[in-house]
Amino acid sequence: MYVGTSGWSYPSWKPAFYPADAKPAEFLEHYARRFQAVELNTTGYRLPAEEQFERWAAQTPAGFQFAPKLNAFRSTDVGTFEERVRRLGERLGPIRALIGYARDEGLLSLLLGSFDPDLRIAFDFRHESWEGIGTELPANAVLVDDLGANAPFRYLRLREPPYDESALRSWAERLRPLLAEQVDVYVFFKHEEEPSAPAYAERLLELLA
Repeated sequence: MYVGTSGWSYPSWKPAFYPADAKPAEFLEHYARRFQAVELNTTGYRLPAEEQFERWAAQTPAGFQFAPKLNAFRSTDVGTFEERVRRLGERLGPIRALIGYARDEGLLSLLLGSFDPDLRIAFDFRHESWEGIGTELPANAVLVDDLGANAPFRYLRLREPPYDESALRSWAERLRPLLAEQVDVYVFFKHEEEPSAPAYAERLLELLA
């Protein structure tokens, strides 16, 4: 079970989540003590240098996973993208591929063919013409928020806060059968200025413990 938030570099999460005296450079280390995964959204806007990925990996413990974002709205070289995120080593989790274009089978084939098949891809389609494509994806790919995918993992983005106790219990009930089947489940809560997202994530983990 990989539960976390969309990003971690938020000074407004002090002092409720991060220590009051924590410096921004220390945020990731503090975050990784409490969660096992995080969405790495900065890669969807600007691809950092290889050394940055290595530094992020070094600041997290074994078993921690980053879920980098590939933004197909931008002209991104998939080969370069994979080469950079691979610098995370064993801490590289699923890649979220954001696609806003209308359905294009050639684009999908290109993306799937460009990535090593051992990588997990979570497709985040933003155009209605892609509806139904989930049944055509290979075993290493899923649709974001599709609990019924035929793959060894699921990728959920909970983007409609607030989540009260009832809502979190409902999500826990839906996720337990997947965990019982040894499916890897990734859940990321939307970032807000107040530290509500990490609070939701911690509570969901408690309910699933």
